[in-house]
Amino acid sequence: NRNSVWDNLQPAPFPAKITNAALRITDENSPVRFLKPDDPLLNTPNKISQSDFQGWVQERGLYYWSQFDPKYTPLLAMNDPGENEVNGALVYARYGKGIYIYTGLAFFRQLPEGVPGAYRLFVNLLSASRAR
Repeated sequence: NRNSVWDNLQPAPFPAKITNAALRITDENSPVRFLKPDDPLLNTPNKISQSDFQGWVQERGLYYWSQFDPKYTPLLAMNDPGENEVNGALVYARYGKGIYIYTGLAFFRQLPEGVPGAYRLFVNLLSASRAR
């Protein structure tokens, strides 16, 4: 549980907090809703769709932001069955000449397992400076 350390450090360019270390999506098959389906981060170089979230292992993610400045754009919303929807899994903000991206998605579980959709989304995040 490192949320209080992260919250106190304030490493993001605009205010954001985890506040609740339990804010995670443990069901790897939980539905994902695209909040900004036309956003470049979900379309460049790969068009991300529901199929990219199939075959995920163990969980969708953890340490999602529970509060964040309106300068951030949330891209995904999801929830475990019977729980409230959360939208702090993947957020970004333009900052200076670049982009700041925060994600709590469990890439550390998906990439070693070779989950194709996780790789496609990860490449989009790495390519963010080209996605305008």
